[in-house]
Amino acid sequence: MTGEVKFLLTEKEIPTAWYNLGADLPFRPEPPLHPKTLAPLGPEDLAALFPPSLIEQEMSPQRFIDIPGEVLDVYRQWRPTPLVRARRLERALQTPARVYYKYEGVSPAGSHKPNTAVAQAYYNRRDGTRRLTTETGAGQWGSALALACSFFDLECTVYMVRVSYEQKPYRKTFMRLYGAEVIPSPSDRTFSGRAIREADPGSPGSLGIAISEAVEDAAGDPRACYSLGSVLNHVLLHQTIIGLEARRQLEMAGERPDFVVGCFGGGSNFAGLAFPFVMDKINGKQIEIYPVEPKACPTLTRSPFVYDHGDTARYTPLLPMYSLGHAFVPAPIHAGGLRYHGMAPTVSQLANEGLIAPRAVSQTEAYQAGVLWARTEGVIPAPETSNALAQVVREAKKAKEEGKEKVIVFNFSGHGLLDLTGYEKYLSGQLSDYELSDDDMAKSTAVFADYPTPQNLKSR
Repeated sequence: MTGEVKFLLTEKEIPTAWYNLGADLPFRPEPPLHPKTLAPLGPEDLAALFPPSLIEQEMSPQRFIDIPGEVLDVYRQWRPTPLVRARRLERALQTPARVYYKYEGVSPAGSHKPNTAVAQAYYNRRDGTRRLTTETGAGQWGSALALACSFFDLECTVYMVRVSYEQKPYRKTFMRLYGAEVIPSPSDRTFSGRAIREADPGSPGSLGIAISEAVEDAAGDPRACYSLGSVLNHVLLHQTIIGLEARRQLEMAGERPDFVVGCFGGGSNFAGLAFPFVMDKINGKQIEIYPVEPKACPTLTRSPFVYDHGDTARYTPLLPMYSLGHAFVPAPIHAGGLRYHGMAPTVSQLANEGLIAPRAVSQTEAYQAGVLWARTEGVIPAPETSNALAQVVREAKKAKEEGKEKVIVFNFSGHGLLDLTGYEKYLSGQLSDYELSDDDMAKSTAVFADYPTPQNLKSR
């Protein structure tokens, strides 16, 4: 148990630019499409929802985009985040693998989400927005945006997936402390919410439904814009500060990663750590990169690569992504941030091109890994983070079986101090596993029968 545990950068070493992987992709990405014309999306098609600065970033070909000084000033409250070696976990598993984690739970909101929330709030305020609307699943994104809006004097309206609203009552309090209005979704505030409630009064909600409500709300208010916590390019861009810091810190530790691991629901924290390492892989380095999802919501591991809407009411453009179908309502697993029907287009296309290798774990395997982590490393992980941890444990055990030294780095996307209900159920034997059946998969993806696919568009 000798040797360094934490690898720390100084505030002067915070990256001053975000990294845009789109500049280095070895393939031409499929474009988002206008849902009516099927023409590639232009900046004007996004103007009703996003401020000009973020639309420009969404479509930028630049490799690096400077981080504004006002954003860096806020980042300094918790960045750079530590890279930590999990020596006690290594000892418990008796593995020759060396495990490192980038600890994003030190932010005021307790997760990686403020990396983009602060940037989005800044650009919206600068471009004249007065109110932001958004959705949230587990509540980490809603908490981060509420925090960021308080920094930049913006109103904040959060549509929270109803099952999480009920499972995680203190998340509501957390957001309200920062001044946000929190509404369980589906709600009676919007046409899309009322339609869902009429069809299914007991609907547990979904991120797709909550997105529809937030988009509809923003589109109907000239003072408002919509803010998204994952999926889109500008969101993933802002998160790359994680991986840029981690690359420097691994150099300090004298290490090169064999495995890069992150949980994913829409792609934000996975991309934040992984994209700078994907660049390394494109340039010839041997790295296995694993996005890890729950088996109850197997977007990358089982669904087709198609064009689909990002929301249930089909307000959004058609995005090229792996998708379970925009009407998919996931099982009520406790990893609420991983219950999204789709996946970031860039992450989807990396998987389609074989540059990353998706994995899936059960809810109980994730919680088992989370408990092991808490009892060795002492930090209680968010249920989302525990999905990544389960894959880390798998690789560490495999290294032991093979007798090989491996370097594993993963993104510890957030702490689980507001997720103790799920841990209580796990510890008392009340937590169930959910796995999407083939019949349910077929029903959910039947919506694609009349939708374009990247393949048939190319053949035109």
